[in-house]
Amino acid sequence: MLKHLMVAILLTTCSFTVYAEVIKLATITPEGSQWMKNMRAGAKEIKERTDGRVTIKLYGGGVMGNDKKVLRKIRIGQLHGGAFTASGLSSRYKNLNLYSLPLVFESLDQVDYVRERMDEKLRQGLEDAGFVSFGFAEGGFAMLMSNQPVRSLADLKNQKIWVPEGDEISYSAMEALGLSPVTLPITDVLTGLQTGLLSIVGTSPVGALVLQWHTKVKYITNLPLSYLIGFMAIDKRAFDKLQEEDQVVVREVMAGIYENFNINSRIDNEQAIEALLATGIELVEPNPEEVPTWRDVVTQANKTKGDSGAFDTVLLDEMLGYLKEFKETTSQSATQESN
Repeated sequence: MLKHLMVAILLTTCSFTVYAEVIKLATITPEGSQWMKNMRAGAKEIKERTDGRVTIKLYGGGVMGNDKKVLRKIRIGQLHGGAFTASGLSSRYKNLNLYSLPLVFESLDQVDYVRERMDEKLRQGLEDAGFVSFGFAEGGFAMLMSNQPVRSLADLKNQKIWVPEGDEISYSAMEALGLSPVTLPITDVLTGLQTGLLSIVGTSPVGALVLQWHTKVKYITNLPLSYLIGFMAIDKRAFDKLQEEDQVVVREVMAGIYENFNINSRIDNEQAIEALLATGIELVEPNPEEVPTWRDVVTQANKTKGDSGAFDTVLLDEMLGYLKEFKETTSQSATQESN
């Protein structure tokens, strides 16, 4: 009887060792945020539906460091993935930069039209580059947030403007406008605002609230600078270790979570801008005569970066083609309605 019991215990232990997988994921999102609550609920569902074969372990609040450190930990197997912005993972798949090119999109309607036609292509490209993703979640438009009102290019001169670490495209766009950006990892921005190392940041209303940057700014310029996306990416090597049926569960649960993130983000940003204004932060309008010039200068800078290999220029042309198509269709509809 004892012998049979020991054999049963041994078999059970071996089974757990072979089939149980722990997927370790990092994010800068603070503990207690809705993002973390939803992800932990998803992790619980995955563990239950896979009978404990897959455990998702989340490290929030930036405890694993910035994107560069997270990627290094993924390479050595200390982590298996994380939540990234486009610039955070563009070193592994450069075309993630496309949606976030400065001053490309003017409205969320334009964004929706393009994403409907290009999301799957970019998701597959990321997977071909070695990372499994589950869809892109809208982060909203980054807007200039400052201590002095910014209405013109002259207002930006001699200011300490933040550019995310590794975001060479935004850096080049700032230089093309004659500005001197300051590069910092996102985890150091609040300290930069507190110490005066930074005087202007670009982020979404939700980002400003969640990361507490709004406590160090007084003005928001009402101009969409760049469209932000976020996504969960898991090293394909780790994902492929999961049993096929467990991969299906993880994809299904994660895709559902990110679809909800994408939908809810737009509402969250609308509420966030109201919350920011309620704190006394002032919304200012840019000089409408200058904005077209900004777009022309930055568009040329974007194309120059594409020619240097920062992203696939064929995909850029495809995206710009969809934008042109949208504008022409919208213009025709407006003309017909006015007649």
